[in-house]
Amino acid sequence: MTREDKIKNKWIGPHVSTTGGVFNAPINANKIGARAFALFTKNQRRWEAKPLSEDDINEFKNNLLKYGYSPEYILPHDSYLINLGAEDMEKREKSLNAFIDEIKRCEQLGLKYLNTHPGSHLNEISEEKCIENIADSINKALAVTKNVTVVLENTAGQGSNMGYNFSHLGKIIEKIDDKSRIGVCLDTCHTLAGGYELKDLAGYEKTMEEFEKCVGFKYLKGIHLNDSKFDTGSKKDRHDSIGKGFLGEEFFIRFMNDPRFDNIPIILETIDDTIWEEEIKYLYSLIK
Repeated sequence: MTREDKIKNKWIGPHVSTTGGVFNAPINANKIGARAFALFTKNQRRWEAKPLSEDDINEFKNNLLKYGYSPEYILPHDSYLINLGAEDMEKREKSLNAFIDEIKRCEQLGLKYLNTHPGSHLNEISEEKCIENIADSINKALAVTKNVTVVLENTAGQGSNMGYNFSHLGKIIEKIDDKSRIGVCLDTCHTLAGGYELKDLAGYEKTMEEFEKCVGFKYLKGIHLNDSKFDTGSKKDRHDSIGKGFLGEEFFIRFMNDPRFDNIPIILETIDDTIWEEEIKYLYSLIK
């Protein structure tokens, strides 16, 4: 395979702003040369949001066509308030309803994925019970929606968040009824913070083997490609710009030349949006 072919197989872009309307996301992605992008379809820090209008939906779809973006390489993210693992029934019901609304917004926009953090046990229940709650919530959401795949993101392990261990993700997937609509997004900062080594070749390969064993690359639907302000096992979710944190250039060279990450959205959630265009160019330059 030529270098040009390898470049074509990597679909990189940031989590872009939707200020002014969801239809602005493709415009903002195009401005910086992104081939993929992520977005929020509503305010991520509020429970309620007004429904998407037909005009908003049509303009979003038209902008996708205009700038050449496929739903295959768009990774929407749901609200940070949602906790599908909560034991309190009222809180979980509120989260489930919000989650279903998020899936339906993706349906309306013609999007294929919805990225979500699995949930938290809040030190009220065991991890196993929390996993059951998360899977039960996802099954209920999938039963009343269609087409959109729920993409579970691994977490850094802060507080009582589930998903920092690959086995958590694997156990949730095991309990999902429709496995054609479940997947995983790997966040590189979270992976390192969660205790998986990525900085050297041995650690990288061991981490990938562990992911294959616990989850399976067949479920990998996206990447959040971020550097980390803290080292391995910190349990701190602090992203950094590419090459400016603990992961180091060797990791990014390894990642960009790894065919296991071909043809999925690779999303930057790095901390300085003024250098996103520069980061995208730099990452493509690492392909050998």
